[in-house]
Amino acid sequence: MLETERLVLPPPGPLDLPLRAVELGCTGRWELLNVPGAPDSTLPHGLPPCAPDLQQEAEQLFLSSPAWLPLHGVEHSAWKWQRKTDPWSLLAAPGSPVPSDLQAQRHSTTGQILGYKEVLLENTNLSATTSLSLRRPPGPLSQALWGNPTQYPFWPGGMDEPTITDMNTREEAEEEIDFEKDLLTVPPGFKKGVDFAPKNHPASAPGLLSLSRLLEPLYLGGGDEDESETVGKPGSTREDTVSASPASCSAPLVRASSLEDLVLKEASTVVSSPEAPKPPPQEQWAIPVDVTSPVGDFYRLIPQPAFQWAFEPDVFQKQAILHLERHNSVFVAAHTSAGKTVVAEYAIALAQKHMTRTIYTSPIKALSNQKFRDFRNTFGDVGLLTGDVQLHPEASCLIMTTEILRSMLYSGSDVIRDLEWVIFDEVHYINDAERGVVWEEVLIMLPDHVSIILLSATVPNALEFADWIGRLKRRQIYVISTVARPVPLEHYLFTGNSPKTQGELFLLLDSRGAFHTKGYYAAVEAKKERMSKHAQTFGAKQPTHQGGPAQDRGVYLSLLASLRTRAQLPVVVFTFSRGRCDEQASSLTSLDLTTSSEKSEIHLFLQRCLARLRGSDRQLPQVLHMSELLHRGLGVHHSGILPILKEIVEMLFSRGLVKVLFATETFAMGVNMPARTVVFDSMRKHDGSTFRDLLPGEYVQMAGRAGRRGLDPTGTVILLCKGRVPEMADLHRMMMGKPSQLQSQFRLTYTMILNLLRVDALRVEDMMKRSFSEFPSRKDSKAHEQSLAELTKKLGALEEPDVSGQLVDLPEYYSWGEELTEIRSLIQRRIMESVNGLKSLSVGRVVVVKNQEHHNALGVILQVSSNSTSRVFTTLVLCDKPSEDLKDRGPTTPHVPFPDDLVGFKLFLPEGPCDHVVAKLQPGDVAAITTKVLRVHGEKILEDFNKRQQPKFKKDPPFAAVTTAVQELLRLAQAHPAGPATLDPVNDLQLKDVSVVEGGLRARKLEELIQGAQCVHSPRFPAQYLKLHERVQIQKEMERLRFLLSDQSLLLLPEYHQRVEVLRTLGYVDEASTVKLAGRVACAMSSHELLLTELMFDNALSALRPEEIAALLSGLVCQSAGDPGDQLPSTLKQGVERVRAVAKRIGEVQVACGLNQTVEEFVGELNFGLVEVVYEWARGMPFSELAGLSGTPEGLVVRCIQRLAEMCRSLRGAARLVGEPVLGAKMETAATLLRRDIVFAASLYTQ
Repeated sequence: MLETERLVLPPPGPLDLPLRAVELGCTGRWELLNVPGAPDSTLPHGLPPCAPDLQQEAEQLFLSSPAWLPLHGVEHSAWKWQRKTDPWSLLAAPGSPVPSDLQAQRHSTTGQILGYKEVLLENTNLSATTSLSLRRPPGPLSQALWGNPTQYPFWPGGMDEPTITDMNTREEAEEEIDFEKDLLTVPPGFKKGVDFAPKNHPASAPGLLSLSRLLEPLYLGGGDEDESETVGKPGSTREDTVSASPASCSAPLVRASSLEDLVLKEASTVVSSPEAPKPPPQEQWAIPVDVTSPVGDFYRLIPQPAFQWAFEPDVFQKQAILHLERHNSVFVAAHTSAGKTVVAEYAIALAQKHMTRTIYTSPIKALSNQKFRDFRNTFGDVGLLTGDVQLHPEASCLIMTTEILRSMLYSGSDVIRDLEWVIFDEVHYINDAERGVVWEEVLIMLPDHVSIILLSATVPNALEFADWIGRLKRRQIYVISTVARPVPLEHYLFTGNSPKTQGELFLLLDSRGAFHTKGYYAAVEAKKERMSKHAQTFGAKQPTHQGGPAQDRGVYLSLLASLRTRAQLPVVVFTFSRGRCDEQASSLTSLDLTTSSEKSEIHLFLQRCLARLRGSDRQLPQVLHMSELLHRGLGVHHSGILPILKEIVEMLFSRGLVKVLFATETFAMGVNMPARTVVFDSMRKHDGSTFRDLLPGEYVQMAGRAGRRGLDPTGTVILLCKGRVPEMADLHRMMMGKPSQLQSQFRLTYTMILNLLRVDALRVEDMMKRSFSEFPSRKDSKAHEQSLAELTKKLGALEEPDVSGQLVDLPEYYSWGEELTEIRSLIQRRIMESVNGLKSLSVGRVVVVKNQEHHNALGVILQVSSNSTSRVFTTLVLCDKPSEDLKDRGPTTPHVPFPDDLVGFKLFLPEGPCDHVVAKLQPGDVAAITTKVLRVHGEKILEDFNKRQQPKFKKDPPFAAVTTAVQELLRLAQAHPAGPATLDPVNDLQLKDVSVVEGGLRARKLEELIQGAQCVHSPRFPAQYLKLHERVQIQKEMERLRFLLSDQSLLLLPEYHQRVEVLRTLGYVDEASTVKLAGRVACAMSSHELLLTELMFDNALSALRPEEIAALLSGLVCQSAGDPGDQLPSTLKQGVERVRAVAKRIGEVQVACGLNQTVEEFVGELNFGLVEVVYEWARGMPFSELAGLSGTPEGLVVRCIQRLAEMCRSLRGAARLVGEPVLGAKMETAATLLRRDIVFAASLYTQ
């Protein structure tokens, strides 16, 4: 059958031939194959899909045949699909997290479920904008490093993070609602309310007792179930049931004959109060560590250290490492060049071993760059974060300035989560008046899981500072100090000024710390001899000044020749003026200290470093001048030098190629570049306000650069005596005095206030309480709390004074007497402070004395000290004759003042024989100045009294002058028991002060009220007065302790309220101190937050071009004062005036709110001297042409532009926060225009 069908088929055509066309890949080539079953393509899955040609598809569908489009089909155009309305969908809201969960309660043995208990869940709905907890989820990855100004910080360590139970307990304690009286019946905004009175329960008639109330104290058994269980037990009785009740467990029932006796009878016995709590043991947060004895078992305790050095660590380093291994916080106060960095290196290695992170903070950016190079060479995994550089932010060790760490803490950076150590280098920088507050803020805000390492030079109050941090963080701080420098120093005076006198080097302080007066006098003689020769040659006129550049050149040439001869190079010369540094280096034109090979090495290094600069920047005058100095082995280092040149000088100095370096004080700040010798050009410096001698701490910090460990047996410190030799006392104080103590520079800033106000759980008052400035008054808080509790208990046990009947006005009488005494003391203080009052206290004046030894005793002034600041009055005072009975007499009972005692003085009259004493009285010991003046011989009386103080003359009779004066005073006291007439402060002494006049009127009114009091006629008055006095004294002491524990005792609290009022007036916070939009924008600013925010919200910057904005903002960051000049464009002139007007408005608001800073001082902080320079730089002018526009040193110009770029970035972020994309784009452009060429050349330490 198949064959038949084949015969029927038509003959094969061309397409039926046994050939197959195969496409070869995607090349477009084809081949014919006669192989049956061959594939259509050589690709395994056929041709790849390709998108159709959109242009052809659009033409075919929409242009060639548009009839299929729906708009041409009108039959469907009016269709409408009816939708079912669902109004409840409008109320849909995402559900909040479940605050509680059900927890099964199981049998402890069988595991059987006995029931379920509802438990509250913590950490629900946590986020970076609602919680301070470390358990909140991390924020976006883009904000993990810097955080966000809208995020909350993490909970600071040392503050108790509240749990749900704590918050509920606090809310209940704060409410204290009386559910019988304080409940509202009408809701706010309603006209009618709810009547909560019980229904169908008529109140009992007056005089009848409620049986239910009477039976409340009795426990009549539990529920039916408990009772049935108890009855069902064999042997159980009713007494057992009663004894098993909760009431009987707490207190036994009192037997009484009637219910009235049980309920209505007043308890006659006082409930015994619990025993007073024992005083807590003295807390020791700062623990000194002994570094005198060697650590013998170091390698046994740490068999596998996290880091090992090529040298053996010192004892103090081993002690610090041991405590780091125990995760303790340490404070290392060591001498300069002792090796504090070893402790930091071990902490970094330990964090890498633990896979955690470390932050190393430094006070200055240059030190951060140097530490980045050192630590990167040692550890590798190191990052750097500065204002303009961000390198390897994911590294385990991050190096940054303290300001950046503060910003990260306030912004809730997620880096803090992984942080194990924070290393604070150069902690003594906390004494800086401008930036010291940053250290305190960071220390307060660090979370509890972060350990602290403090590195500092030797300070006298290291224990006190560590105690503050320990109390702040509630953890012990181990204080490790070095005993002596590893390389001892020798201090010399140099008086030479020529090759002949180059040997005039006199030892003043040897390596053992002994002061050589012989060397000092030898220096004085050498200087005197030269001056006498000068007088013989040029006349008697002596040169009193230190001389000019010519004399300086002679001094340095002779000194350096002497040091070079004795192989005491390299040398650092500290000069406290940028201009003098340049002059002294430039004057040494004939000095060449390098060999040919060193010159070649210096040349190659300079070429390699300067190759990164553009051509015109390499030809800058400062670059050429510095290159010429460096080739001869000289260098200059100060803030006016370009940053890249300073780094070149530092690197060449560390290599030993710079032999003489002229530097300012900043070179000694943390830079680990020791020299063989240190020279002081002078011992006086200008601190911004006046010239003064160097402080011991400043001298030690700079002198510590002398002596290279392992190279020099001793370091040499030389003080030049260009003029006269300084006084020996001044030299002794500077060289051997104690360094400056660490002192708090805490102050309130608007950024701090706004950052804390936006977080409900943190208060500015808590920040102030924990500052180092409040530490002396707050360290006894626990003792104050205990004393307050004891006084409260004592007050509750005191019997109330009886104020019924005649004693009804006893409280008023007591308050009148206290007020009268206070007014009189105030008037007396005003008298003693006045000129006429002091004039009246002359020799012979009779006064009333009242102090601890004498109570209203008459005295006559014998002598008045001539010291106007602290007057002392030597006075003869009446007293009782001393006897043995008086010595054995116990403590006297408190005095009960009657009206005669209060209105008058009720003078002291001796009970037995009258005696006298000569006492030195302070102004506060004089209670009144009488109108009486006696004629006395003060010198004779004093001579006689001093003579009779000697044992052999003790029983001699007094002189006639003494007897006469005593008898006259006794006669006056007997004639005027209430006191003789006193000088009237207004009429006699001519005091017109308002407080004195009003005080006198009030005193007379109080005297009338006291004389009319009825309580003094009661026979129970003395006893009840003493009871009231004791109670009031306890209440006063309790008020004092409460004040010390409260926020009202904070020193900065008034200023805080004033600054909050400024923020409220400007609209940064509302009446409830809630931070508004302007306040959140101000939080994003690094400095001048109010002025920048006001400029932004006033649209003062939006209409300007980017280069004009940058020029105007330079007035906020420029450090050198100057005038903007007359060559500015009109737009910039108007902008400067507008910025000053905004600053003036802010200053006026501050003055109106009570701040001390005047408007002129606030506006004077703006310096527009570099407006033209910044404007031209932003427009593209080369740096070589900027020098002619301003006389400001190049280094300061670079620093200003760098800080300006940081400010532009912060403004860019603030503009995005407030929704100003145009301003944000302009600030981005301005920052880009500024960041170019030599100003933003990469640091050599980061390459």
